[in-house]
Amino acid sequence: MKRNALLAACCAALMAVPGLAAESKPDPKIQIAILIDTSSSMDGLINQTREQLWKIVNTFASAKRDGKRARLELALYQYGNDGLKANDHYVKKMSDLTSNLDKVSEQLFALRTNGGEEYCGAAISHAMKELEWSGNPADLKLIYIAGNEPFDQGPIAYREVVRSAIARGIVVNTIHAGDQATGVAQHWQDAAKLADGAFLTIDQNRAIVRIDAPQDAELAKLNEALNKTYIGYGPQGGEAMARQQVQDKNAMGMSAGSMATRTAAKASAAYDNSDWDLVDAKKGGRRMADMPAAALPAPMQAMKPAEREAFVEEKSKERAELQAKIGKLAKDRESFVATETKKQASKGGKSLDDAVIESAKSKAEASNFAFE
Repeated sequence: MKRNALLAACCAALMAVPGLAAESKPDPKIQIAILIDTSSSMDGLINQTREQLWKIVNTFASAKRDGKRARLELALYQYGNDGLKANDHYVKKMSDLTSNLDKVSEQLFALRTNGGEEYCGAAISHAMKELEWSGNPADLKLIYIAGNEPFDQGPIAYREVVRSAIARGIVVNTIHAGDQATGVAQHWQDAAKLADGAFLTIDQNRAIVRIDAPQDAELAKLNEALNKTYIGYGPQGGEAMARQQVQDKNAMGMSAGSMATRTAAKASAAYDNSDWDLVDAKKGGRRMADMPAAALPAPMQAMKPAEREAFVEEKSKERAELQAKIGKLAKDRESFVATETKKQASKGGKSLDDAVIESAKSKAEASNFAFE
């Protein structure tokens, strides 16, 4: 008893040291894994996800808990496609949980539909076992599985899987691409209920309401300027910069609105590329003096150490100014789009972004996350 009392007293004393308790707390996380049925009938669902990915990112980019900004991590799976391996239950991980959002976008645009067996229990099981979920019970951990076939198909019983998920603090939400009655009959509602999640229905063939905003053209120009502030380093620097350009083109290919929301996301704290960009790396605490010359882009290798620091600092200031401009324009655009959307209020069902944002934001707020 004396020993326990002494230990408790020591812990209390340490916690009382100014700043120590705050420093020991890890940054909060919001982790979202999206599991998409890529069987033949799901093209509409995939296109909705491509169109609205950056809108989802922007919603959670401002999330904070206890005043600290949350780290957003996304993962992507596909299931139900005959082109996938049978011994993997026709399930494939396309992206780990990551804050490298361009990689997620790249894999999302790589999805192709094909007929197959849709095993929801197996898809959730793979996501639980293969992803690096946070061990902090205060973090938000969500799975969204979307499809339109009976939920109880396949060799892995969904009830056991979703109960196991919620026992680990992972909330499973189900998105039935069809009417509510069919979703209930095919166990989509039951799966969500067992995992403390939301049962959602969407119209996967609903046309996305595309609203051209007066800010779109200026945001596109600012995006081009923003890209010029990136300084790729290391073995993946060049590849990552090329990926960034391709994902810009993919977003623009969907719509001007999709490009505008991607630009806003790139100006947010959620778009962190410290693993390949020197500006983000320095912002995260990496010192230029510690960088081997061989890892730097060719123009910087010839610079003196002080010149390298000055060069990266200049790009950092330039980016901060562009991010501020983009942030203001993006808010103006959001207000414009909200007003126009009310005027054109669609009577159709929800789209995937509506379902994810509404339910995930509700769960986040219940877990003490606040949004700006």
